[in-house]
Formats: sequence, C-alpha cells, structure tokens
Amino acid sequence: MDIYPSLAANCQATIEGLAMTVDAVAEPLAAAVGLITGALLGERKVLTCGSGADATLAQLFVVQMQSQFQQERPALPAMTLTADGATLAAIAGHSGQSELYARQLRALGQPGDVLLCIASSDADPSVLQAIDAAHERSMSVVALSKAQDNMLQATLAASDVQIAVNVAIPARALELHTVIIQNLCELIDSTIFGSYTGTPS
Repeated sequence: MDIYPSLAANCQATIEGLAMTVDAVAEPLAAAVGLITGALLGERKVLTCGSGADATLAQLFVVQMQSQFQQERPALPAMTLTADGATLAAIAGHSGQSELYARQLRALGQPGDVLLCIASSDADPSVLQAIDAAHERSMSVVALSKAQDNMLQATLAASDVQIAVNVAIPARALELHTVIIQNLCELIDSTIFGSYTGTPS
C-alpha cells in the first residue's frame, strides 16, 4: 500500500492551512493572551473544556500550565472539566450530556476566571451551555472554533475572544487548534515570566 500520496496531500493541506491562518488569528490570539494572563496575574484560574478529540487539547493546555512549557517556572492555575470520568458520568446520568461542563462551571467558576473552550467541529450543546454558565459566573471566554460555527459565535459575549480557523474539515481544524494552543502557552509564559532563550527541556 502506497501511503505517500495521501500523506503528502494531508501535510500539504496542513501547511497551507497554517500559512492562511497566521493573519486571521494573530489579533484574537493576542487578545486571548491578554485575557488569560490578566486573569492569572489577578490570582484567577483558567478552566477548559471540549468534546471528543477537543477534550485532549483542553487537557494539553492544562498540562502545559500546571507543569511547564519550555522553562522551569511556578505552576499556573488551570484545570480541565473533561478528565474526571466519574463526575462526567454522574452529571450525564442525572442532568444530561448537555450539562457536562456547565454544572461543573457553576460549582468551580469564579468571577474573573477564564473558560477556554475548543470546538474543532461545530460546538455541541455541552460546550454552548458551558459558555452560558461561564457568563452566569461573570467569567470571560476564549473559544477556539471553526469560522463557520455560527452557533458558537452567537453564544459569545462582546468581551469574549474567538480564535476561528477558516477550514471546513474538522481534522484540519484540530491540527490548527493544536498549533494555536502551543503558541498560546508559549505567549502566556513569555508574558508572565519573560522570553525563554535556553535549551528546551
């Protein structure tokens, strides 16, 4: 089986998607960095969510915040709402799938916290209700999404930040969101702790 044509086509699509994304996301990415670093410096926290494969990106962000990105530094307060299987199963059983993250946010979210939500496909009701719950708790929202997700965009407040990638295929959006998450983590680190010039660990 010759996989080269498929591999080459997918890599080329990713490269083209990245090149086309830089100009579109630079401004909202800077706004997201400002929002999140402002919260962290104000002793607030970031809570993350996403459904399916997006849950892994939500957890990736938390790993980079609580551990380290490229330099040794204090842990930063972030937690994901997607990783506690027992809690998720209990909420789904009693309140329904759409309440998976919203119920946790009403319990854990505080005014000034930030919700980072990720939707590489059209956002499902659990993510949309999480945004509503964040607003109820006077939290700001940073949303990674596809540009075509009108439902998510309509749920956001004017003070929220949407980082939207203009791709139709969820797999390509997931790839771009991964790169954006990594850049977000690096920019948060450099804003709070200064630019890192050593050898990555």
